[in-house]
Amino acid sequence: MPRKIFDYEIIDCIGQGAGSLIYVVSHEQTQQLYALKHVVKREEKESRFIDQLENEYEICRQFTHPALRRALEMRDDKTMFRKANQAALVMELFDGESLEGCGRGEVLDTIAIFNQVAKGLAALHAMGYAHCDLKPNNILVNADGEVKIIDFGQACRLGSVKERIQGTPDFIAPEQVKREPITAKTDVFNFGATLYASLTGRNIPTLYTVKKGDNSFLVDDVIPSPREVEPEVPEQLSNLVMECIRTNPAKRPELTDVIRRLEVLEFSARRRAAVA
Repeated sequence: MPRKIFDYEIIDCIGQGAGSLIYVVSHEQTQQLYALKHVVKREEKESRFIDQLENEYEICRQFTHPALRRALEMRDDKTMFRKANQAALVMELFDGESLEGCGRGEVLDTIAIFNQVAKGLAALHAMGYAHCDLKPNNILVNADGEVKIIDFGQACRLGSVKERIQGTPDFIAPEQVKREPITAKTDVFNFGATLYASLTGRNIPTLYTVKKGDNSFLVDDVIPSPREVEPEVPEQLSNLVMECIRTNPAKRPELTDVIRRLEVLEFSARRRAAVA
């Protein structure tokens, strides 16, 4: 582990992503703590990781919503005569654990977490962007139940058509695999697949993990619902998840509808918990 990256002293390594390592750092002058994502290009094909970091910075520096992790500074070592061999993205530090590391939690807590996630995505969509890679590892939750959505390296403008398939196999939407235009409904699918995993401890089979042919995506109704896997999952929540992961984007609910239904479910669940 390096002692220093640019003007930041390394305190600890807290994670890794595609082509990157993430550290807790302290600015050498202000002593302020931040998270820093560091990319080192060791061969030319890894230049895409620096491109993704630049993309993340351009999007994340605009954030104001509390559920979206904001980027503060981008540093690299490029000069007038050569491209960058390393780059660093400085971000706000959030003391939380990823949903991937949390395991299955109480249903009420899961509803509350995903209500915040949905509202964060809605704020992102209002800016004109889609995340494109929502999954348990990209959602942090702290001890107070507050949420941060992270890792916007694959985010893009709504309506974009990607040059190559991007996404995580167990959460990727069919239209991402087919390289069709990215819409808000793409994030709705990723959201539903992530909620499915959080409620059941299982991942849904996707077009990418089954086969990449046009007709290879499993028919929606052969995927067991969350309630079929875990009977304590409320039927209304289970139905919402299954609607979010429909193969046809036009048949998925709007994110505003997802938020409304989650708010109703959270309110009802808290009332039942209070009575009990």
